[in-house]
Amino acid sequence: MANPPFNVSDWGGASLQDSNLWEFGVPPVGNANYAWLQHFAKKLNPTGTAGIVLANGSMTTTAGTENEIRHKMIQQGLVDCMVAVPTQLFFNTPIPACLWFLARNRKNHKFRDRSKEILFIDARKMGTMISRKHRALTEDDIAKISETYHNWRNKNGNYADVAGFCKSAAIKEVEESNFVLTPGRYVGAEDIEDDGIPFEEKVAEITSQLSEQFAKSIELQQRIKENLAKIGIEL
Repeated sequence: MANPPFNVSDWGGASLQDSNLWEFGVPPVGNANYAWLQHFAKKLNPTGTAGIVLANGSMTTTAGTENEIRHKMIQQGLVDCMVAVPTQLFFNTPIPACLWFLARNRKNHKFRDRSKEILFIDARKMGTMISRKHRALTEDDIAKISETYHNWRNKNGNYADVAGFCKSAAIKEVEESNFVLTPGRYVGAEDIEDDGIPFEEKVAEITSQLSEQFAKSIELQQRIKENLAKIGIEL
């Protein structure tokens, strides 16, 4: 598990351009995110896994060589799961974050073969505000995320896609999305319970309510103008 500093620009990248650390490509000098990912991946044993917290931009960036590195990591089966977490979780930065789960051997016999899939979890709506500025994930939130991943990974896990929350996407689907790893792109919208009211009736009701509110707004503006005129103020 690792929580490296986000988007570090002064990490000494200029002196490491020829390093043998970079299995998937040389990371840009101005940002250490993809240096961290490759550094931790290189430390894994043949069946090792890693969980890494990074800034959201790491999932979509095309800066320098980052897009190319992400392509190779996905194509070579290293990316196992991506989790988008809520904002305001950290006390030292407001930057939105995500969790990368890397696995060296996704055909490992201890678990099912996931080599042609990536699990996406969108947990941005989870958590509870513990102050005006900070949010915390509850134990139930953490358990839900953890159980979803384990159920997806395990041979006998009881996993199912949940619209708006999780999706097991084929690598081909990720390739068609230009290797973007943002969970929201894959999990879709949350299913809304059907209340039995036809769409046309809902639209008519909303339109009627808006018309009434607009009329009241116009009436209120006129009253304000009349009251101001009584004290000598003209609009």
